[in-house]
Amino acid sequence: MNISDNHNLTARLLTVAFLLVFLQTIYAQDLFSTTPPKHETRAVWLTTLNGLDWPSAPAVTPDGVERQKRELSDILDRLQGVNVNTVLFQTRIRGTVIYPSAIEPWDGCLTGTAGRNPGYDPLAFAIDECHRRGMEIQAWVVALPLGRWDSPGCKMLRTKRPGLVWRHRGQGYINPAAPGAAQYVAALCSEIVSHYDVDGIHLDYIRYPETWHGRDEAQARRNVTQIVEAVHNGIKSLKPWVKLSCAVIGKRADLSRTSSYGWNAYDAGRQDVIAWTARGIVDQLYPMMYFRGGQFYPFLIDWTESVHGCEIVPGLGIYMLAPDEGGWPAGEIERQMSVARSLGMGFALFREKFLKGWGQPIYTYMKDFCPLPSFVAPLPGTTPAAPQSIAVKRAGEYAVISWHGVALPGASYNVYASKTYPVDVTDVRNLVVAKTDSCTVAVKTSDETHFAVTTIDRYGRESSPSQQQTELWNAQVNDCMPLVETVCGNDAALPQTSRDKIEGAVVIRDLAGTDVSIRPCTNGTFATRGLQPGFYAVYSLNRKGITHRLCFMKLTPAQL
Repeated sequence: MNISDNHNLTARLLTVAFLLVFLQTIYAQDLFSTTPPKHETRAVWLTTLNGLDWPSAPAVTPDGVERQKRELSDILDRLQGVNVNTVLFQTRIRGTVIYPSAIEPWDGCLTGTAGRNPGYDPLAFAIDECHRRGMEIQAWVVALPLGRWDSPGCKMLRTKRPGLVWRHRGQGYINPAAPGAAQYVAALCSEIVSHYDVDGIHLDYIRYPETWHGRDEAQARRNVTQIVEAVHNGIKSLKPWVKLSCAVIGKRADLSRTSSYGWNAYDAGRQDVIAWTARGIVDQLYPMMYFRGGQFYPFLIDWTESVHGCEIVPGLGIYMLAPDEGGWPAGEIERQMSVARSLGMGFALFREKFLKGWGQPIYTYMKDFCPLPSFVAPLPGTTPAAPQSIAVKRAGEYAVISWHGVALPGASYNVYASKTYPVDVTDVRNLVVAKTDSCTVAVKTSDETHFAVTTIDRYGRESSPSQQQTELWNAQVNDCMPLVETVCGNDAALPQTSRDKIEGAVVIRDLAGTDVSIRPCTNGTFATRGLQPGFYAVYSLNRKGITHRLCFMKLTPAQL
């Protein structure tokens, strides 16, 4: 061993020692954490290939269809029980699909026979069931593999579009270099987005086979990027709020001190994820990090440092808990989840079936690790307008909260409750109703509870909160200050007794004491345009900046 070898060995040992201390510290901190993050992707891959996760049996009768539906509903109930918020639902398998497509045939997992219609739309059913539980659902599309050369999907595409299909070691693939390859995959994804209310398209196997060795590696990466970009452009032109995510090889590239041993996204899969994120053509990356120890943590940290502006959701291999797969202890996955959270990441579990049996300890751990709901991170952009005119009526042990919604297609609302005012909507513990499309909800609560409501748009962006004013209003008006009532947009007239205290301007404050606006006041009147409906306190403002409360003001929505 020469001096260079000694230096490299020392560097590796120091790296391992640092990681051990880092992991022990983070893991201990998270074990005692009581408030999980408000935004954290918690995903599970649900595999339909050969019915690995679902369905467990083909359906050829109406009773069989109902059994498949009940089985899927039971799976989603179980995932909801540990606050999973994203289901990656395998929709395109190997040149075959599980919805009525004009492009590719039915997969055989549903009926036992490829090409046979099961008599219902599994994708539509899955979407409805996920959304009913407050979960997002992404259509998982296996992008390039077509299965065996003689498999139904491969044979169909070879007949229909022979120039697209490439044979490699007995398997069929869409050739990334073929003219029209990007357009074909994009058309399939656009068909899904056009006809279904999915929250995302999840591209899997968007890479060359690792056994392929070509002469022009750079061109191969460009070919893959071209497909990703075509899918992105297609779905965003239809519904810009639909996410595009990609499952990529779990190690981005070799690190300066840690080798990937030839298995990384850039070299083995020809996935230039840095280019994807730089061009803004992906919203999420799901690196499949089915490793542990020194082959997991350094590469996890590398993702956080290398890819900016894109959400990273590490895929964790819970299948490795099975004795015939790896026999990992459950604590290995628990540590990976904790460290991912400490780095601001969520997690995705591969795959659903392994949350039972050998994976049951992980399911049990998630009850403590994810005790409260969490939202997927929003896409960037402008936040929506807040709801207005929150009203609370008490009916026994229930509070009925209602509000005026916003004119925004697909808008939903979050309701928060707290004993303190104003309600802190950043604390997920205060969330009592999530993503309701109704403007009236009933909550079982005590009399001293305050409420706030926010708007959620289709991009997952949340408005500022509209705070309930009624109870605070009643507490502040007990001094019999005058009340001015007017319609939004009209001028407001101060009480006659207050007009001699004005020196040219008034300060408008909400009932939490926050300045909302300063308005010129002439002859005792001032404009209310631009103010939202609700309750306010009006103050005089003298030349020295001293204020005195003059009255309260109630603004009614103009449409009423």
